[in-house]
Amino acid sequence: MLLEVTDPATAAEAATAAVSPGGESPEGGSHEGESPEGGSPEEAPPAEGAITRYLARAPTPVFMAWAIVASFSTYFCMYAFRKPFAVGTFTGTIDVVGLGAVDAKIVYVIAQILGYAASKFLGIKVVSEMPPGRRARAIVVAIAVAELALIAFGVAPPSLRAVCLFFNGLPLGMVWGLVFGFLEGRRSSDALGAALCVSFIVASGFVKTVGKLVMTSGVSEAWMPAVTGAIFFVPMMGFIWMLAQLPPPSREDEAARQKRVPMDRAARHAFFRALAPGLVALILAYVLLTAYRDFRDNFAREIWDALGYGDQPEVLTTAEIPVAVGALVAVAACMVIQSNRRALLAIHGAMLFGALLIGGATLGYQIGVVGPGAWMVMVGLGLYVGYVPYNCVLFDRLIPAVGRAGTAGFLIYVADASGYIGSVGLLLYKNFGRGALSWLDFFVGFSHLTAWGGVLLFLGAAWYFAKHAPLART
Repeated sequence: MLLEVTDPATAAEAATAAVSPGGESPEGGSHEGESPEGGSPEEAPPAEGAITRYLARAPTPVFMAWAIVASFSTYFCMYAFRKPFAVGTFTGTIDVVGLGAVDAKIVYVIAQILGYAASKFLGIKVVSEMPPGRRARAIVVAIAVAELALIAFGVAPPSLRAVCLFFNGLPLGMVWGLVFGFLEGRRSSDALGAALCVSFIVASGFVKTVGKLVMTSGVSEAWMPAVTGAIFFVPMMGFIWMLAQLPPPSREDEAARQKRVPMDRAARHAFFRALAPGLVALILAYVLLTAYRDFRDNFAREIWDALGYGDQPEVLTTAEIPVAVGALVAVAACMVIQSNRRALLAIHGAMLFGALLIGGATLGYQIGVVGPGAWMVMVGLGLYVGYVPYNCVLFDRLIPAVGRAGTAGFLIYVADASGYIGSVGLLLYKNFGRGALSWLDFFVGFSHLTAWGGVLLFLGAAWYFAKHAPLART
């Protein structure tokens, strides 16, 4: 299966050329205006419309309200093209070359994750080099391709549906970096990023609830993902338009949070080599968190059913609300810390707390002092307190703390690409190494690995960056 679905990624890289930035000018010469510290050349900013000019001088609450609605809603709607299929049971097995019979749902989940992971690897280049003026168009292209793949999923026989889901995940993996590119590098980025992260905490459960309702109305499992995506398509186009109206960071933003510039290959390699020990520790922790989050998310229905909530489909959404609120408060609190170095270390402390909460809550559930519903909420909160900072404040604060020019999108995509490899490995291990274990028992065991492995890695990363983020920097 791995060989069958990774070849299309090469073709996909060529396909992204339509929206991919950088490179030489049409005449063959290079662009003018090299960015600081070896970054890619900067494209001239697009012409600003009346709304953009208004937002540039609007009171901060007005600007933030527009930015939060636009970014949160765009990414929330994206989940309607990615996650509804997971609410289907897809019983039976599929013969996979070299692996034999594999649970059908595991095949579908792995196929989409492989596409999503391939997208993250492509995104290391595409997102980090993307000029601001092309981000909105790139998001529209990604969503259109993903919906076409879901339509193909509805038409295809079961043996080919995994290929459709691979191509569904392939463009969607770049949407986060494109959306966050509109928000990073601002004094308000902590709050904007926290609000954006709430979208993927609550959206997954919500769109799966919608998907289940679509099936109860008579739509088949195979067509449910495409129908659910179609419901959200038009609203999403409006929210992407709102994103495109946001002005670039101001001079004051750049002074406080380091100017963000596109990064070419040499700049990306130099940045990573300079901070490799700390970044590797963070990425390994993220591999654990991503695999844990994906397992909890993709098999939420099976886990909740095993806990006795099979007749309450709304729990897929309602259980995530306190998780979202808690993670939002924890991440947004960083906004009050002006020093980037202190904020970076505080973020490490929050992530460490999240790992401890997963481990402590799981022990409590096993000895009977924490109920099943409360346990799922507590491990969800611990997971997202550790996971969410990677997607917004962690790398946005790390860049100014260490004083190197770049983009948070580059670091986010390095971590994401690694994380989704861990997700695939976990599913293969579950199917072939622990196939006899129930989804619930496997989840309990992996909760401990994620918790205590995360504790060690977060402590190591915090020690490293405490030594390498200069005390003199703000």
